Amino acid sequence: MANTYSQLYIHIVFAVKERQNLISANWKDEIYKYITGIITNKGQKLIAINGMPDHIHILIGLKPDQSISDLVRDIKSNSSKFIKDKKWINGKFEWQTGFGAFSYSHSQLTNVIHYIQRQEEHHKTKTFKEEYIEFLKLFNIDFKDEYLFSEI
Repeated sequence: MANTYSQLYIHIVFAVKERQNLISANWKDEIYKYITGIITNKGQKLIAINGMPDHIHILIGLKPDQSISDLVRDIKSNSSKFIKDKKWINGKFEWQTGFGAFSYSHSQLTNVIHYIQRQEEHHKTKTFKEEYIEFLKLFNIDFKDEYLFSEI
């Protein structure tokens, strides 16, 4: 796309189905590297990735020719298959339907990166559901609580 210039920073958040704690500390770095490869192969720029056993945060620099929905679909489907192929868990692994995507300006990146890097510390005092609802409210996104998550 000649003569197209953009600066789009998107913070993507999605959870394991039923918010199960299935992402093991033993292999989380390997799945993060795999997801990094997916993002890179789609021509996007990974800025930060981290999460907890039940969810992942990803900050990317998004090019305007990439649909966020298509990118997240590819990340979730390919990483889910990767986890299944590795046989890291007994039973079926799935990501929750849907995702959150929040845009930030360049001046906010340092704060967002630190927030993503400090997930373990942050979740000592706040659940993923509380965190996610805070994002939705901060970005003035209308939602119905009963549709946010399927739970066990």
